[in-house]
Amino acid sequence: MTYPLIVLPFMIVTAAVTLATLSRPRFRQRMASSALVALVLIALTLVFDNLMIAVDLFSYPQEHLSGLRIGLAPIEDFAYPLCAAFLVPAVFTLLSPHPSPKDAA
Repeated sequence: MTYPLIVLPFMIVTAAVTLATLSRPRFRQRMASSALVALVLIALTLVFDNLMIAVDLFSYPQEHLSGLRIGLAPIEDFAYPLCAAFLVPAVFTLLSPHPSPKDAA
């Protein structure tokens, strides 16, 4: 199995759960915050994955990668922080009590 195929279910679940929060209050603010967090996490992944690969802490079998890299880090590594930045707030939102229209008045 290749890494892009491993990442695909995580991306699908993240998109589905995030879209499930569309009707919840403050969706746009959550998406903006998640995007900012995603940028920070991706930047950290960029720096530290490249460092760890450069000092040979780990490596990837080439036949399991897409071939796309940012520096030494395969592009697949960036899917996990991206998913985390959107999935965690979405799950938290879905598990939080949903105010009824009567409570909003």
